[in-house]
Amino acid sequence: MADTDDLPYVLVLTPMKDSARFLPRYAELLERLDWPRERLSIGILEGDSRDGTAERLAGLRPRLEGRARRLTLLSRDFGFRMPAGVPRWAPAFQLARRTVLARARNHLLFRALDDEDWVLWIDADLADYPADVLRRLIGSGHDLVMPRCVVTPGGRAFDANAWGAKGAVDFNHTGGQSRIRLDSMGGTMLLVKADLHRDGLVFPCFRYGVESPRIRDRHPVWGKGEVETEGLGIMATDMGVQGWGLCDLEIVHGAD
Repeated sequence: MADTDDLPYVLVLTPMKDSARFLPRYAELLERLDWPRERLSIGILEGDSRDGTAERLAGLRPRLEGRARRLTLLSRDFGFRMPAGVPRWAPAFQLARRTVLARARNHLLFRALDDEDWVLWIDADLADYPADVLRRLIGSGHDLVMPRCVVTPGGRAFDANAWGAKGAVDFNHTGGQSRIRLDSMGGTMLLVKADLHRDGLVFPCFRYGVESPRIRDRHPVWGKGEVETEGLGIMATDMGVQGWGLCDLEIVHGAD
């Protein structure tokens, strides 16, 4: 992948909600990403924000257009809000919240994907990732792959949605391996071969895989079945695609 003409086309996709405070760093990291503008597209869907995210994105448009050959900015409200003072990880609201996030991801995917070879899902609130992260993910040789996400460099893994062996394997339990097989994927950063999406790999907005031997016997919050990124991972296994996690490739999530 040394010559620009040999590099694949990549689409970076990010769903956003109340992300205004993260936008400066989000743009900075994209600008630092070691990938040429003429091979990079960006798609963002903003929805249900109350902090001026849409307005900040509009102001950021020239900067994002300068970074990508194609920019797609979308807005769609889904009518979901967490109750005041309730953290986003509160168990009682997880199924509803993740269902809406799955819908947002799918709406963004269907509207933004064009001729790209790869889709790189990136959370809006990442604090740091290596400039060569995309080259390393693509260079892994896997069609569905993610890095290890932490809050503190070298610390415990943040993304609890990434696991294998019914939850017995995750980024905190790697057995000393440099890469691990994942049946369920996380979404803080996730690289997907674009043709997998075109073949029907999406983010289930319902409990998926209740008959699959790969899912957990019971989800710790909502019972049987997996949704959103976890559901996508199980759907990939049903399509015969193995997900992978790169234990030695670390990205940093912003503290909540």
